[in-house]
Amino acid sequence: MNKIFMLLAFSAIAINGFSQKAKAVTDTAKKEISLEEVVISASNFAEKQRNIAQKIDVISAKTIAATNAQNTGDLLINTGKIFVQKSQQGGSSPVLRGFEASRVLLVIDGVRMNNAIYRSGHLQNSITNDQNSLSRVEVMYGPSSTIYGSDALGGIVHLITKSPVLSGSKKFLTTGTGFARYSSVNEEKTIHADVSLGGKKFAWFQSYNFSDFGDMKMGSNYPDKYPNFGRRSQYVANINGVDTVLTNKDDRVQKFSGYKQWDIIQKLLFKQSDRISHLLNFQLSNTNDVPRYDRLQDTRNFGAPIGTTLRYASWFYGPQKRVMGAYELSANKLGFLDILKANINFQDIEESRQTREYRRYDRFDSQVEKVKVFGITISGRKDIGNSELTVGADAQFNDVKSRATRTNLTTGAVTKLNTRYPDGKNKMNYFSVFAQHLHKFRNKKLVLNDGIRFQSINLKSNVLDNSFFNLPDTAVSQNSFAVTGNLGIVYAPMQNTTIKTSFASGFRAPNIDDLAKVFESSTAARQVVVPNADIKPEYTYNIDLTISQRIANRVTVEVTGFYTWFRNAILKAPFKLNGQDSILYDGVKSQVLANQNANKATLYGFSFIINADIYKGLFFSSTLSYTKGSFKTDPSKTSAIYEKQPNGSYSLVNRNVSSKPLDHLPPLMGKTSIKYQHKVFSTELSLLYNGWKRLDNYNADGEDNAQYATADGMPSWSTLNWKGSVDIKKNLQVQVGVENILDRNYRYFASGFSAGGRNFLVALRANW
Repeated sequence: MNKIFMLLAFSAIAINGFSQKAKAVTDTAKKEISLEEVVISASNFAEKQRNIAQKIDVISAKTIAATNAQNTGDLLINTGKIFVQKSQQGGSSPVLRGFEASRVLLVIDGVRMNNAIYRSGHLQNSITNDQNSLSRVEVMYGPSSTIYGSDALGGIVHLITKSPVLSGSKKFLTTGTGFARYSSVNEEKTIHADVSLGGKKFAWFQSYNFSDFGDMKMGSNYPDKYPNFGRRSQYVANINGVDTVLTNKDDRVQKFSGYKQWDIIQKLLFKQSDRISHLLNFQLSNTNDVPRYDRLQDTRNFGAPIGTTLRYASWFYGPQKRVMGAYELSANKLGFLDILKANINFQDIEESRQTREYRRYDRFDSQVEKVKVFGITISGRKDIGNSELTVGADAQFNDVKSRATRTNLTTGAVTKLNTRYPDGKNKMNYFSVFAQHLHKFRNKKLVLNDGIRFQSINLKSNVLDNSFFNLPDTAVSQNSFAVTGNLGIVYAPMQNTTIKTSFASGFRAPNIDDLAKVFESSTAARQVVVPNADIKPEYTYNIDLTISQRIANRVTVEVTGFYTWFRNAILKAPFKLNGQDSILYDGVKSQVLANQNANKATLYGFSFIINADIYKGLFFSSTLSYTKGSFKTDPSKTSAIYEKQPNGSYSLVNRNVSSKPLDHLPPLMGKTSIKYQHKVFSTELSLLYNGWKRLDNYNADGEDNAQYATADGMPSWSTLNWKGSVDIKKNLQVQVGVENILDRNYRYFASGFSAGGRNFLVALRANW
């Protein structure tokens, strides 16, 4: 503990000393106030948020710093507007309007993060960045395919990192931030520093972040009906070469959930002239081995009663690596266009899964995926009277290599294993052109948004070694073409009233993960997912309405409702491989599933937000969101559902039904907070909450993970949190907080990992 506080003190002294040498101090708060009125995600260029018909939330750098989250997933959770699923501490999968994973597009600095193996289940890719280096996050709700193409069915999370700052009228300018943080609930230690060194034509930004997360401790205040929910009573340890099940001394400590992560960003800006600038952007994110905590709880029968023996001795993601390099050209007044942007980028991603079952020393299995992605985007904007026209084209090229081995730890022998994806060539390429238009009517009360996109996708994948499953098709080839668009109106009948309505379509082309993957789907009932080359692209058609009213210049109320038609939805369902509805997988008879297109599905929901400036420096805010959805099924076929039994419990049964709940749908959720801001200090008390997710609203064939819930589903919960800060010097701030003050024990819906209990955090933060 003393070492931690020495680290905090040393970091603060060093950073503050460096800040005193800086010749200029940036007023970050003033910059953030002006930035919040502008968004760039809607058209690739800066536009006032009030002119955009689509609902967009902005998380500013000031909010990011005040939230003091441990990773990007926790940052999104703390908005109270975005649900995030977690399978392990090193994971966070955001959900937008009932869509998750490969149906939510992640973008960083204008570059698509989604690639050909983004799965439909739960992802951890959103945390492969340093949230402390973000200047802002823009969240777009609803289909957003016009500008960004495939995958943006539920929306977009656009992560925008800080950039180099030129000196302007000064000869040289230094700006930066730095901090060190400690959290008690998982003994987290984070240290961060970023600095921009700017001249008149050249500027260099560099950022470094390191985090060490220990095992997470869950809360002690359990729901009355579920006093043992989530307890980690046993774990597997290897003692003298023998796997042994040990009793956890503190069953609230989630043994083997900690990990480490480090992130580096380097940017170099060259302003060639008043019209032309060049930016190089290099990013590295890496981790050590990240335990898949939910799998480490799974049980299996080894001669003892079912559920009494832990299944895995080890299950972890190998280092999660993301490397990105990008070059961006910005030019003003270039020919016909007022502004031109061109971005050429390359990404190198590696992820792996390492597993070994209890006392199976002959089977240490390793599956490694390497993805290389090359992308290019060119877009330009032209102002014509009261209209703004954005046109562009983009392309992305994905190359996937999948390898797998099985190692006998006793003999050292290494043999081939079935790969997660085909072991041959896997290519997926996107090509598109798009246009987005905005027109401001002369009465200044109406703004028209409209756009269209034409996109072509081709995919090729082939299996070299077909001896594992004897698949009927060893080569998959698909060519898809999609036309999507949007149409919206912003109407301001009075100065303090805004009405926005929009209709938008989105699509998602099946990727290599959808078409060609083989993997074990569930541990509640043994199931294996096999390839199905016949699935088609998914489409969404969405209409929403937002009404915003400002009252007495102190209170703002915003209500949004939406309805989405989901067509050709790709869902896992019972399937036959070579005429068989079950096969032997890893020596166990398993039900066969495959991705298939459901004919129709619908989603609808609402969000409510109120912000109030109560008195000088005193602010109140509250938000509430709800989503509901289901898809139609063929009533002549049986579907797996959860059915309530006379004793009140639920069991998995097969019945002929005409509709089923969609998976990934979060429960009712929100946040209420009250904040006081003074010149040198601030304090905030907040309540985060989620409603019940009853088991009969789970999708039994999907990714809702009922095995990690109670017999009735996932209980409702609320946490009381307090955070405060005080400026002890002009450039130095102390931040403290207590999260989950009441030490509530809870899990997020669909998660196999329990949230942290009462957490004390302290940070020293410097900026200049």
